[in-house]
Amino acid sequence: MNQPIDTIAETLKLVSDKTRLTILALLKEREMCVCDIVTILETTQPNVSQHLRKLKVGDLVNETRRAQWIYYSLNTDDKPYLHGILEVLPSMKHELQKLSPDCCS
Repeated sequence: MNQPIDTIAETLKLVSDKTRLTILALLKEREMCVCDIVTILETTQPNVSQHLRKLKVGDLVNETRRAQWIYYSLNTDDKPYLHGILEVLPSMKHELQKLSPDCCS
């Protein structure tokens, strides 16, 4: 499905931010809750939530509620122009090893 140029341009603006690009790299590895992302990025919860809100409005992430936690996952299947970008992002597996297993439990 072809996307309008305006939509592609807005999406590329979203991913041009280092923090949002890092969040996408993390979500490429697995779905995550805000507390996990805060821990890895070493920033504040409001900062991460603001970036996730922008990614959600841009339709780049999905939200799934589980009890009191909201988990985020990639929503890029219908955006083939992002697949090349996501493919070349560095692996975040090492950063994921820093997480406490009981963060969102």
